[in-house]
Amino acid sequence: MGTGEEKAWENLYSLNPSDVCRKAGVTYDNDSYILKSLGMDFSVHPGKREIKNIQPEGEIILRKYSYFFNLSALCYLLNSKDIPLSGKLVKPEGLKGGEIFFRGSHVLPLDKIADKYGNDKAYFIEKGKNFNGNIMNYGDASVELLPLPRIPVTLILWLSDDEFPARAEMLLDSTCEQHLPLDIIWSIAMMSVLVML
Repeated sequence: MGTGEEKAWENLYSLNPSDVCRKAGVTYDNDSYILKSLGMDFSVHPGKREIKNIQPEGEIILRKYSYFFNLSALCYLLNSKDIPLSGKLVKPEGLKGGEIFFRGSHVLPLDKIADKYGNDKAYFIEKGKNFNGNIMNYGDASVELLPLPRIPVTLILWLSDDEFPARAEMLLDSTCEQHLPLDIIWSIAMMSVLVML
């Protein structure tokens, strides 16, 4: 466990659970926060410093994506605010410091989404629904995932045709910056792309 994660556990342990629940849109039961991610419930236990999946399907998140999920979940519980979504969608590069999303190892693999689903809109939508995604009306197909309760991530697919190759884009609600620091927004964005691949 990195020092950032240890500090986050410490801070979370000291907070009033009812405040955290109100701000983060989560519930509290048996000394654990119940946090919904991609349609699955996870328990976050500050006393034991452990995150567990409640449904078996959630195991893949903790097994494959814990690097992105664990610290993000803690930061979200610590920092989120009780504010409504703005409904104003922004590209990641439109966030303050958002050029990080387009450099080196931080580049979001949206090209792989385009490669995988560029000729198969139905499969893209089905995969999004597997993660409790809402079908949206952007591009040729789009799905809004909820990796954290107040942090919707919209993935948009344009199918390939005679003129253009397939492409994919991501949009975030502009309020994400009020809940999370940029590196955590990046982690959540990355996890949202990876689960679709």
